[in-house]
This record gives sequence, structure tokens and C-alpha cells, in this order.
Amino acid sequence: MKRILFFVAALSAGILLSIEAAIGGALGKNIGELEASLFVFAVGAVILFPVAIIFQKTYITKVFHLPKWELIGGFLGAFYLVMLLFSVNMMGVGASMVAVIIGQIFISIIIDHFGWFGMPKIKFDRNRLTAVTLLIGALFLIL
Repeated sequence: MKRILFFVAALSAGILLSIEAAIGGALGKNIGELEASLFVFAVGAVILFPVAIIFQKTYITKVFHLPKWELIGGFLGAFYLVMLLFSVNMMGVGASMVAVIIGQIFISIIIDHFGWFGMPKIKFDRNRLTAVTLLIGALFLIL
């Protein structure tokens, strides 16, 4: 049951990501992709700040004692959003999201194979190669 709940949560995240891409793309057409990305992150920060304070598990100051590589998520998230908004306006939401998924699966397989970032090692195999190949085929079909 717990596994199904997490699957539904991930599925919901994917649905919301595509909706966000479409809305952000429209906003980007009107005010510019960089400005739209800034607006999305600013609104997110305003909403998350009080929630994080209320439900904090530890003090935020702990962040200063973490390995610096763990702190690049904000940069990666901002870069991702800007690239997504540019691609949505050029290719549409469907093709952009398939490309995003291909990128996610590709790097995820590499991370798993080498066990980077403390992840357990899961070897690259024929099934994973087949999955990536089929996703690339899906991108050509959706374009």
C-alpha cells in the first residue's frame, strides 16, 4: 500500500510538472523565459518558507555544515526550469516532457550503474538499454 502511495505521489508530480511547463511557457512568452523562471521560483520560495519553518525537522543553519555538492540543487533546479520554458515554447509541452524524461532516465541509469551520490549500485543491462531506446523512439513519434 505504501509503495502505491509513493507511485501516486510521483505520478502526480509528473502531471503537475507538465502543467507547470505549459503555464510557465505561456508566462515566458509574455514576460520572457528568465523572468518567468524567476517568478516561479520566487512564488515557490514565498509559499515554502512558512511551511518549512512550521514543519522543520532540523534547523536550516545545518546547511552550512553540509558538503558543498549537496547545495547545488537550487542551481540545477533553476537551470532546469529555464531550459524547460525555452524548449516548451519551441517544441511544445509533449516533446519537451519526453526529452526531459529521456534525460532523467539516461542520467539516472548512469548514477545507478556507478552508485554516485551515495546511491546503491544497479548495473546497466539490456532492459535499461531497451527502455532508453524506446523512449528515444517515443520522442521521434511525438515530434
